[in-house]
Amino acid sequence: MVRIKTQQAELEVETYGRRDDSPMLLIEGLGGQLISWNEKFVRSLAARNFFVIRFDNRDSGLSTKFVNKGNNEDKYTIENMADDASQLLDRLGVTQSHVVGVSMGGMIAQALTIRHPNQVMSLCSIMSTTGEKGVGMPHEQGYNVLSLKPPTTREEIIEYKVTTSKMISSPGYDFDEEYHRDLATREYERSYEPDGLIRQLMAILVSEDRTESLKQVSVPTAVIHGDSDPLVDVSGGIATSKAVKNSTLHILKGMGHDLPQPLWGEIIDIIAQNASRAQDNFS
Repeated sequence: MVRIKTQQAELEVETYGRRDDSPMLLIEGLGGQLISWNEKFVRSLAARNFFVIRFDNRDSGLSTKFVNKGNNEDKYTIENMADDASQLLDRLGVTQSHVVGVSMGGMIAQALTIRHPNQVMSLCSIMSTTGEKGVGMPHEQGYNVLSLKPPTTREEIIEYKVTTSKMISSPGYDFDEEYHRDLATREYERSYEPDGLIRQLMAILVSEDRTESLKQVSVPTAVIHGDSDPLVDVSGGIATSKAVKNSTLHILKGMGHDLPQPLWGEIIDIIAQNASRAQDNFS
């Protein structure tokens, strides 16, 4: 673990693999922490000869919380979060990186590629969307998850996290309740700041439509989305792939708004194959 200071935040960062391997930045979604990226998943990427970087976004985990910042500094956008990621790479001495983002992390990854194109070797946007109004909108169940009020006691909060994870999970695969309960417990004990999730959600709502800017993206891009995603409708992934020329679109049957373990092999293959397209371009 290292702590990286950017212009607006301090970010908690963890790396896996060999420093001389090709860098790969993983960007987590709404309210997620770096430990939300399953460690076995991360190590599998490192085993594919990637130097994997995972981190806590601002307002999550052990990174800076923007509560009571004042002077409107507690208000920010996806673009500000993309700048965090750019500066994180700079501080680590990483000139170029493959970038993989899930959900809100996919939005940040898209914005990073748009705003700092020279830093991105390849882009993989998972269960995300472009910011276009009416695209990638939640289904009724997704709205229900977003409208639930978090409880206050430790036990109730952990149960709440398990319940909401199940509500958006992949209907085509068994829900691993034991794993999600353990993750919810570790996330609560590591850091619990429900207002941070609200500020991140506001960042999504006030950020720009990236559709036109995505048309200028030229790096190899893979878009992954579940056909049963209740939180970000699959139309978000389709719109992303349509906007980015020469991107590859992978709609996975039975996948919701999570990364079920039986699909890890396929997802990691897609990420690695997309990254290899970039490395071929640089060879």
